[in-house]
Amino acid sequence: MKNRGLMTRLKNAFAGIQHTWRGERSFRTQVGIALAALSFFAWWGLPAYWWGMIVLVIALALAAELMNSGIEALADHLHPEHHPAIGKIKDMTAGTVLIMSTRL
Repeated sequence: MKNRGLMTRLKNAFAGIQHTWRGERSFRTQVGIALAALSFFAWWGLPAYWWGMIVLVIALALAAELMNSGIEALADHLHPEHHPAIGKIKDMTAGTVLIMSTRL
């Protein structure tokens, strides 16, 4: 997969987002919350510099959710049975998403 062209890399990235959208309810929830927040802030009429910060925080929260979903999928694939260490890793990545999501 290394050294692929830009279009191939973009296609793969969008495919990853699409897989996450289809398979992860938490990602869809995060997107819904992001849209609600954007709607609220649009109604509130914030200045432009706030929009940059809001969009950045939303992008970081969604990126954290994508990373969390990827790590969970990999852990489940490599070790399908319950394992305490994998459970801790999943909890840690879920905590990352929680912290990123509450920054808004």
